[in-house]
Amino acid sequence: MILVRKEIFIDSIKYLLFLGVVITIIFLSSANMNYNWQWYRVPGYIIFRSADGALIPGRLLTGLVLTVKISVISLVLAFFIGMITALFRLSSSFTAKLVARIYLELIRNTPLLIQLFVIYFVISPVFNINPFISAVLALSLFEGAYASEIIRGGITAISKGQWESAYSLGLNTIDTYRFILLPQTLKQVLPPLTGQAVSLIKDSALVSTIAIFDLTMAGQSIISETFLTFEIWFTVALIYLLMTVSISTFVHRLEKRSRYDQ
Repeated sequence: MILVRKEIFIDSIKYLLFLGVVITIIFLSSANMNYNWQWYRVPGYIIFRSADGALIPGRLLTGLVLTVKISVISLVLAFFIGMITALFRLSSSFTAKLVARIYLELIRNTPLLIQLFVIYFVISPVFNINPFISAVLALSLFEGAYASEIIRGGITAISKGQWESAYSLGLNTIDTYRFILLPQTLKQVLPPLTGQAVSLIKDSALVSTIAIFDLTMAGQSIISETFLTFEIWFTVALIYLLMTVSISTFVHRLEKRSRYDQ
């Protein structure tokens, strides 16, 4: 427990030093620029404000909530899509392998932005899909393709002796995956899956291109009205950084806790 607290303290110091260096560079650069910094206006776009007796969230806060919502739903769907695709790749069924292969080649060899446009401008009008679902679908399919390869690699890394032991105990294929293979696989693939989660959060900024008022779109809207270009973009970047660092730190703690428990 003492070691864990010491590591948390050291990591916190590192993050604070990093932020201090970034802030120092920004202010040193501003001394050589003819730019009127107005950081005092930024909190008004993040915190709640009172209007007619009601609390109204700032536009960046509203965009952040939508970004988190899209990211969380997309992460869950991407995991299940990746899991199913990985099982299809390892299946003995020719059809399942073919479907998984076509999906992977199609998704991994085309840009996310193009996929987003195809779903929003081509597919969504046919099936009457709203922009939110279009964004979630595009992100889930894109990240799910990469997650599937991570999961498949984790499954194939398990020795064949595990399969033989499971079958000798009378377990069928489904139970073997459920009780033997997947629990071990998830522990092994947790770090690379975390990297995909971080990538998804950063990629979610592209949904602003289909008129979704996420964090990036909120920043663009504020800048177009106030011309607080650097202040808003630095703030948006910091918010994204805090989200991704929080996820990485949380997963890192889980990994260490699981090692200590063993």
